[in-house]
Amino acid sequence: MDETVRIKEAYARRDGLDKSRLYSYLDPSALFIYQERERAVLAALSANGPDDLSGARILDVGCGNGAVLRDFVNYGASPENMSGIDLLPDRIERARALSPGMDLRYGNAETLPYADASFDIVLCFMVFTSVLDRGMKRKIAGEMTRVLSGPGIIIWYDYHVNNPRNPDVRGVGKSEITSLFPGCSVSLRRIVPAPPLLRIIAPHSILLCHLLQGLRILNTHYLGVIRKKV
Repeated sequence: MDETVRIKEAYARRDGLDKSRLYSYLDPSALFIYQERERAVLAALSANGPDDLSGARILDVGCGNGAVLRDFVNYGASPENMSGIDLLPDRIERARALSPGMDLRYGNAETLPYADASFDIVLCFMVFTSVLDRGMKRKIAGEMTRVLSGPGIIIWYDYHVNNPRNPDVRGVGKSEITSLFPGCSVSLRRIVPAPPLLRIIAPHSILLCHLLQGLRILNTHYLGVIRKKV
């Protein structure tokens, strides 16, 4: 089966399960995950990104409904400098409705419709774990590197472990990430304890969630910064 077809079918199956409550910020575990990811992103920007995001050209690969791009507007980015692309047309329709002023396109990230060095920040949140074909991963990573400006950064957020309950995804470890971006430096942090565990603990003790995250051994996601070597 063509990998793009497989991915679309996998998302259709997931949407049919109606797990929206699990990802709602009304759920304590989902809110904890979002807030910890946001802290990690802001720390990465503070250490590696421009001091002022108002002029930064930003691309989100696999932008979904544009939620991460809208977060970056809250951080100071300008909507007219922001772009997103997604393989699922319904996601792009929703993103356009919620994110006026942004350049949001339906398309395959194996061939990005942007010029070389077009962006200062390229985002990829929860993208590569959904791609099981190695060749497709390499093409997407190569395109992300191509459109990144010389001093720019890629911000990575994704699982590094497999989900035994979901055969449609596969964790991406440090060695694979490094191999996908040859000629780049890769800096990764392990954040967020396993979501099923958080769903049990978060309704009772957010403090315990923080303590577990501090131990790192149960953390299932990487938040990383990737940049071209000079």
